Amino acid sequence: SYGSGLRKFHIFCDIFSIPEKERLPASFALLHSFALWAASDPEIPELNLPPTSIPFEPVAPPVARKYLAAIRAWHITQGWPPPLDDSQLERINWSLRGLENLNTHHRHPPHPPITIAMLTALKNTLSLDDPFDACIWAMAACAFFGMMRFGEVSVLSRAKFNPSQHLTRGNAIFDQDLRGCPYARLDLPAAKTAKPGESQSVFLNEQGSLCPLAALRNMAKVTPAAASDPLFSWRDPAGTPRPMVKARAIARINSILTAWGWGTHFGHSFRIGGASFYLSQKVDPEVVRIAGRWKSLAYQLYIRAFEQIASQHLANTVPTPEAATEGVGRAAGSQPQGVSYG
Repeated sequence: SYGSGLRKFHIFCDIFSIPEKERLPASFALLHSFALWAASDPEIPELNLPPTSIPFEPVAPPVARKYLAAIRAWHITQGWPPPLDDSQLERINWSLRGLENLNTHHRHPPHPPITIAMLTALKNTLSLDDPFDACIWAMAACAFFGMMRFGEVSVLSRAKFNPSQHLTRGNAIFDQDLRGCPYARLDLPAAKTAKPGESQSVFLNEQGSLCPLAALRNMAKVTPAAASDPLFSWRDPAGTPRPMVKARAIARINSILTAWGWGTHFGHSFRIGGASFYLSQKVDPEVVRIAGRWKSLAYQLYIRAFEQIASQHLANTVPTPEAATEGVGRAAGSQPQGVSYG
């Protein structure tokens, strides 16, 4: 939508510190850079994109073109002429076509989901009285049962922690619902699907031996911290609180999953894993959508989740030979009585 295009444009300008006076009217160079940024996969090394702590997923080049149309309409509404002429639009389209070819060449398959077995292996291997491991377990349990993006429970680097963008201890609230059941609420100060300045909440409930509430309480016990400190943090030997850096968390999880025989590199999605688990337990898909903060349960999400639970619904639907011939005069494939094939 046009609203999404303008919102993405202002996020881009905020990330790269573009002053307001340069956003309207916008130059060709700025809009060219914006279109390529919006459609670029940050994991492609050739693009050398700067890291950002804001959760980001690239859009398809046709969507990037719609974003440009939104910016054009915004200029006209504000009394400015269209920011791009036909030749400039063609130059951007040429660049987007080249980027599309690069994205296709580097496209990787979707990350497989974390499973309950994997989550159990993580907990059984981690030392929950160790500050670092206690933090890893709390991250894993919350990301899985809260269907959170891994970037929402970690930071790119210690210096990148920002309480206006990342969870703090003060963003975790423990309470009871109307049934008297305990739950935790994590108030995300920033999220991929939230408008600038708008928070989203993740709700966590008790989950038996893998309970994320118990994981959070254990982390708070092992690593006491102030309300303004990172939620998912640990203390180094000097006693300094540190936010959990994504690369270090991935390395620790990777080492455990590899030791248990689940591949040679980390790439499993806690978010899709949680959705798969809930759907396998016959939780209403609409509840999964709301809890996971999806605007809609996309077809791709259903397929990735259903792949893990297909046998629960579709396996052994063909009856056994005995059941198939019950009440029938002969077994399938046997020769009919009174008929000779000799």
